[in-house]
Amino acid sequence: MSSPAEQLRQLGLRPSKALGQHFLHDERVVARIVAAAGIERDTIVLEVGPGLGIMTRKLAALAGQVIAVEKDRRLAALLAQTMPSNVSVIEADALEIDPVALAGRSYVVIANLPYSVGNAVIRRLLEADPPPRSLTVMVQREVAERIVARPPRMSVLSVAVQFFGEVRLLFRVGKGAFNPPPNVESAVIRIETRPPPIPRGDFDPFFTVVRAGFGQRRKQLANALAANLGIPRERVNLAIAAAQLPSMVRAEELSVANWVTLYQALARPSEQP
Repeated sequence: MSSPAEQLRQLGLRPSKALGQHFLHDERVVARIVAAAGIERDTIVLEVGPGLGIMTRKLAALAGQVIAVEKDRRLAALLAQTMPSNVSVIEADALEIDPVALAGRSYVVIANLPYSVGNAVIRRLLEADPPPRSLTVMVQREVAERIVARPPRMSVLSVAVQFFGEVRLLFRVGKGAFNPPPNVESAVIRIETRPPPIPRGDFDPFFTVVRAGFGQRRKQLANALAANLGIPRERVNLAIAAAQLPSMVRAEELSVANWVTLYQALARPSEQP
């Protein structure tokens, strides 16, 4: 198969800097991603950012159905003409789609995500009701490492993703696997989703508390929460004690389970000792 650069030249196309296009061309990397996703004959795959379709074709050979979401109108038109019959090409922005409306209630996601929107796309997919069973996605390596971090290296991003599932960093991908090569390395992560630990109606207030805790990273958690939530320090101290956390704990030291317990304690101030 010709290289992405040759294919683009033949089609009279150039990679779009605005869309952050770096086309994956390493067949070995594609094979590893597809193998990690655990595709079966009845699997419905939602692929975000198929590009020139190198991974789409491999998915089509294994899965029951592939829904390929491509924002670039030029590439969407090309894919629609060249993909197998079990591939549906949707010209759309992944940040605006309703994944359940496209793929149903039991599907998996595979994606090579542009660095600029990777976090936002992952969050949108995880917040779908229901979310995909799993996500096998390639993102910037630094972002992948932040997503899979554990205490005491947590961040808003790691809490936001681990809230929805179990995350693993599978392998790193060098710059040479893409055309044009990006300036940084990539990594593939896999997220196995599970039911969130609190009701959907609590998502927004929960993450308001998390963002407040990380709002002043150099401060102890109690100080950051009191300042950013505008609540009395005494109430924060009581909630931290009720959550069985050290009084001088910092935000990056809390696991998702710790945050849930703390959020629930803050929501029940009258029950604190």
